[in-house]
Amino acid sequence: MTDYNRTAAALADLYGTEFGGKPSGRYRIPVKVLREMMGRRRLYAEDIAALTRALIEQGFVLIDMESFFVVMSANAFVNYRRVGKEAQALVG
Repeated sequence: MTDYNRTAAALADLYGTEFGGKPSGRYRIPVKVLREMMGRRRLYAEDIAALTRALIEQGFVLIDMESFFVVMSANAFVNYRRVGKEAQALVG
């Protein structure tokens, strides 16, 4: 198992763990904590891309917010509105 897969599994486990006053669900994680989890001094674009891919395989999405990351279930996006040709015509 790679560092990315191990970290992705740990992030997925956190999703179902009670903390921050909530039983489970989406959460934000500081860059510093993520670096520590991965055992790295710096996180490069390649690291984030590999971790994102590993997390998607676990059914979660990693969103880079510059100073922190958000972990959400990929299922959260299933019921979002879809842009079709009609909606596209409204803006362009």
